[in-house]
Amino acid sequence: MALSGLDIFKKLPKTNCGDCGVPTCLAFAMKLAASQAELTACPHVSEEAAAELSDASAPPIRGVTVGVGERAFKVGEETVLYRHDRTFVNPTAFGVLVDAASPDEEIEARVREADSLGFERVQQHLSVSCLVVRSSGEAARFREVVSRVSSLTDLPLVLSAEAAAEMEAALSEAAASRPLLHGATAESLDAMAELAKRHECPLALRGTGDLASLAATAERAAEAGCKDLVLDPGSATAADGLRDLVFIRRSALERKFRALGYPVITFPALHSGGDPMLEAMYAATHVAKYAGIVVLSGAEPWRMLPLLVLRQNLYTDPQRPMQVEQRVYDIGSPDADAPLLVTTNFSLSYFIVSSEVEASGIPAHLGVVDAEGLSVLTAWAAGKFVPDSIAAFLKGSDVTDRLSHRRVIIPGLVAQISGELAECLGDSWEVTVGPAEAADIPAFLRQLQTTA
Repeated sequence: MALSGLDIFKKLPKTNCGDCGVPTCLAFAMKLAASQAELTACPHVSEEAAAELSDASAPPIRGVTVGVGERAFKVGEETVLYRHDRTFVNPTAFGVLVDAASPDEEIEARVREADSLGFERVQQHLSVSCLVVRSSGEAARFREVVSRVSSLTDLPLVLSAEAAAEMEAALSEAAASRPLLHGATAESLDAMAELAKRHECPLALRGTGDLASLAATAERAAEAGCKDLVLDPGSATAADGLRDLVFIRRSALERKFRALGYPVITFPALHSGGDPMLEAMYAATHVAKYAGIVVLSGAEPWRMLPLLVLRQNLYTDPQRPMQVEQRVYDIGSPDADAPLLVTTNFSLSYFIVSSEVEASGIPAHLGVVDAEGLSVLTAWAAGKFVPDSIAAFLKGSDVTDRLSHRRVIIPGLVAQISGELAECLGDSWEVTVGPAEAADIPAFLRQLQTTA
């Protein structure tokens, strides 16, 4: 049972040192009880107290890592129902289903499609997280397909089988990659749990739509020594699936019910009737409503891109604007005579401005100034996009060594800083006021090129 803030406070050192980032030990204890802080933030807590408080300080939803190496991913460790309460932590992982009953050519094509798919958005790489290999019921074939898939990609694997004998055969080929073992039921739990413990792999429990029964199976698995668990509710309908996702999350966060305090895996294709568009819509619902892993029947770009973008939007920190790196970006192939523009590092500002510059067909240098992710006008009002900071950025970059001129174009929204910026840069610089709207940049650059 979760400890109260006062129970936790009694076991803390009571130094009120503030080293944890909270002024007093009592306030820190209250944050621990509310799952808003981690015990490791206190450098003075004793080993004995840390052991006693481990359950209370652990995230209400256990974090589970699948795979090894750079492409391994973690799900779980969430602490809020709504991202604006704090933030969501570990993004939903997207898996692509590989059916062992399919022909080898189709399997290979599916693996290569999933492995190669990727998009760049806001300087983040968006891609498939794992491959879910589903057994056809034949242990030898399952082992053969898992071996083939492992040779084609280093994506983490989810092995899905009903029988422990099939799973054991597949693990002989893939145990070192720490796959997620999916499909343990109340009846097969003992054998599946033994495999998971022996190979140190996470285990997914498959229910039948009865969350009470699934919770009981999870408790048995934990007692058997399997700590890294994932839940598959086995919901009968799409509506039941949404209900179960919300119920599991609320049970873990609000009721502190440990038996359901694990990430969830879903298969939206089971309720889509073979309609890939409907499957994608259900998948979007699962991303928004707390699924840890969503398994799709294909990795076509038309379905993956919107889902990946949705996930990216949901799993950014709402209290911290999305930012791009401060530096000078070359758009096109600008030479020493190309114009130099500046803007802030708010991602939306950067991508809108850069796309308009690219649309103009005129190569240019775009200086992005660190304004803590604020837009131009907001950053100026907050004192983040001002002559001193812009001048320091330009003088500290290598752009001056690459230009034959000393002219900089500033956004029209902050035209009032042009005179002061010129003073900060020095007499050799010329400050030009650009358009207030990004849509006017192409025409502005063409006119500038004509009059140069």
